[in-house]
Amino acid sequence: MNERFARQELVKICKLLYDRQLTVSAGGNMSVRINDSEYLITPSGRNKGMLEPEDLVLIDSKGKVIGDGKPSMETKFHLALYNANPDTNAVIHCHPLNCVTLAVRAEGMKCNITPEGVILLGEVPMIGYYTPGSKQLVDAVAEKASYRAILMERHGAITQGRSLEEAFNRMEELEFQAKLQLICGDVTDLPAKEIKKLSKM
Repeated sequence: MNERFARQELVKICKLLYDRQLTVSAGGNMSVRINDSEYLITPSGRNKGMLEPEDLVLIDSKGKVIGDGKPSMETKFHLALYNANPDTNAVIHCHPLNCVTLAVRAEGMKCNITPEGVILLGEVPMIGYYTPGSKQLVDAVAEKASYRAILMERHGAITQGRSLEEAFNRMEELEFQAKLQLICGDVTDLPAKEIKKLSKM
């Protein structure tokens, strides 16, 4: 992907996440793969709704900054997901209110109650609480790298995708499913046969 285009697209997604209230203030971090050795990631401590393309930080596959800027403190778990999944080209980490509500309650996500949940998300694991930016958090995320979406206890959510749009769609769907779960309460999953059929779509 061309770096200039990638900067524009990532900023566009950051603003969309902010406008959709999927992230607030300086919370969360988002990244996109440019090629096998270079990535763009949001800067540390900045409001994601106010970023400009030049604010994004260019890093290499080890997390070293190429040029200027201070990358997100969560850079290492982004890289862990890219390293584990060659098809992943975008990673989004946010603190959506309903997802965080489930994460604070340590209540597992139910994504098999609607067809969209099954198709876009599948199973969504929750990892335990670890200090943001810590090696323990990176290791815990890496262990769940095969999942499209992950909840982090008392922290937030991560989605990954083959494109920024796919990663965004998964985050938006994840928050919708969390809200639906909180509204509906204790509901049953779709029939196992239907879940299997939808999973293949």
